Amino acid sequence: EVEKMSKSKYNVVNPDDICNDYGADTLRLYEMFLGPLEQAKPWNTAGITGVSGFLKKLWRLYFDDNGLIVTNDEPTPEMYKSLHKTIKKVTEDIENFSFNTSVSQFMICVNELSQLKCNHRAILEPLAVLISPYAPHIAEELWSQLGHQGSIATIDFPVYEEKYLVESEKEYPVSFNGKMRFTIKLPLDLTKDQIQEIVLADERTIKQLDGRIPNKIIIVPGKVINLVG
Repeated sequence: EVEKMSKSKYNVVNPDDICNDYGADTLRLYEMFLGPLEQAKPWNTAGITGVSGFLKKLWRLYFDDNGLIVTNDEPTPEMYKSLHKTIKKVTEDIENFSFNTSVSQFMICVNELSQLKCNHRAILEPLAVLISPYAPHIAEELWSQLGHQGSIATIDFPVYEEKYLVESEKEYPVSFNGKMRFTIKLPLDLTKDQIQEIVLADERTIKQLDGRIPNKIIIVPGKVINLVG
């Protein structure tokens, strides 16, 4: 049964206890993550640990057991894409007071950057600024550890740049008689003839055909490649 907190029902959760156990940033993020501001939401402390785990994962982008691991290396296009996708989403969410979906996007971004093994300053500094309105305490600490003076709250909010989300390549599924056998990454500006030439010359295609000549080659640029017969 979902019911409102009430002293008479002895179901009140003291926020000071949550802050002592998990920190104020975890409490802030969890309250925003529960759902839209205008809706009543059931309080379940089981979800607190998930938000706490997210903040620990965020921290590990910047530090390992030996200290700061942030480098000045140039990020990959995938890293820029993850960051600017998040900047776009969070900027829109702040304007619409949709804080719960911002927290979700932060979690997605941190997971993506972790998989990409991102420890690049050009990505992680804007990320710290981006999350600072949501988790100000950890953001201030990150900013200081990154070597900056003054508060992160005085730094201009990151600006979304569309160029980082423009797709220049497509990972095509290559099928034989409707069954996908492998994928191949190709520029999106190739013509059908160019795509066909590259695919037919691929060693994996040659192996699949085993000397046979396909009766038909179906190519939909930006979508699929299918060899029939």
